[in-house]
Amino acid sequence: MNLPRTSYPRIIIIGGGFAGISLAKKLSKQEVQVVLLDKHNYHTFQPLLYQVSTGGLEPDSIAYPIRKILKHFTNFHFRLANVTEIKTETNEVVTDIGVLKFDYLVIASGSKTNYFGNSDIEKHSMAMKTIPQSLNLRSLILENFEDALLTSDLNERNALMNFVIVGAGPTGVELAGALAEIKKGILPKDYPDLDTRSVQINLIQSGDRILKEMSENASKKAEDFLEKLGVNIWKNVRVTNYDGKTVTTNTDIIFETATFIWAAGVKGAIIKGIDGSDYITKGNRIVVNEFNQVKGFNHIFAIGDVACMESDQFPGGLPMMAQPAIQQGHQLGDNLLQLIEQKPMMPFMYKDKGAMATIGRNKAVVDLKYFKFQGVFAWYVWMFVHLFFLIGFRNRVVVFINWVYNYIRFDREARLIIRPFKKKFKPE
Repeated sequence: MNLPRTSYPRIIIIGGGFAGISLAKKLSKQEVQVVLLDKHNYHTFQPLLYQVSTGGLEPDSIAYPIRKILKHFTNFHFRLANVTEIKTETNEVVTDIGVLKFDYLVIASGSKTNYFGNSDIEKHSMAMKTIPQSLNLRSLILENFEDALLTSDLNERNALMNFVIVGAGPTGVELAGALAEIKKGILPKDYPDLDTRSVQINLIQSGDRILKEMSENASKKAEDFLEKLGVNIWKNVRVTNYDGKTVTTNTDIIFETATFIWAAGVKGAIIKGIDGSDYITKGNRIVVNEFNQVKGFNHIFAIGDVACMESDQFPGGLPMMAQPAIQQGHQLGDNLLQLIEQKPMMPFMYKDKGAMATIGRNKAVVDLKYFKFQGVFAWYVWMFVHLFFLIGFRNRVVVFINWVYNYIRFDREARLIIRPFKKKFKPE
């Protein structure tokens, strides 16, 4: 990989997400050689992917070049590579651009969409975990409305304007709210010759409440917000299949739709070599101890979504969100330096900073440690926090200007079909 020879220990980080970037920053200017491997040359701010899907933001405003983030760091190297295997016996990672030896390895490969083994749903549904997937969804939504204009088949037209979102976590709730605002404020202007009142937005949750990881008050308020926006919420309903036309459930409820969005869960993006039953637990995550070490290894670590650190407070592992990933990356940087100097490491303690979700214009719910609030103030807090954690001054400015413009004009300028994405829908 044309890396310079060095006497410093080599630390390989797999993944440029929140965890990997946090760790790389912590190791900056230290006497170690850091090599970060990722199949994309940019870091994605995933909490705002839904706004790319719905035309609120352009993708380059929530992405930032990895090389630019770490360009001033001594002994840092980035390689655009897809890691295919970890050879623990020889301390090597195998990639599509070559093989690289390591002294210490940190797996921060994140998560991917979990279809729970249903191949039909995986084949026909739309996911929203990456920027390319979000752009595909944006194109599909707009193309379906274009097709709805052209068809004379009423059933087909209704299906093309019917949205089904599975999973009522923050992603599903925020996406449903954004689509509802598009229905209300944009579609009547863009498609005056289409009866956009027929647009249906269905949010399906297998449990008895939405935003189940948040407080009951936040869950109830978010449900009220969505219902006022015209979203149909289906609780205690589990989707069993989608064949590209019809959504079937464990009840007698079925949906005919051309836009089926799967936001029902994620699983760890594990890598061959650390994928055996000795290492993997529920959710396809790698079991780690309180120092983020992979079971059986002193020099191999896992952090972020792919890591499962069990505790009395989190028996199923830490939540797969940005904050645990950032905090783990930050502390592991200190622990790796301690380990190299043969000093004792500090166990990781997660500091829960709360959770939040936005449902739309002036509508959000926020759960902090000591305060829980909803409505307009919560919406402003949500905006400030997301702007703060965006990487890059330009991105913050661009996103802020877009939000101000969208708020004043009730508009979404990025409703563009840049690259067509067709999923043909023909009801029987």
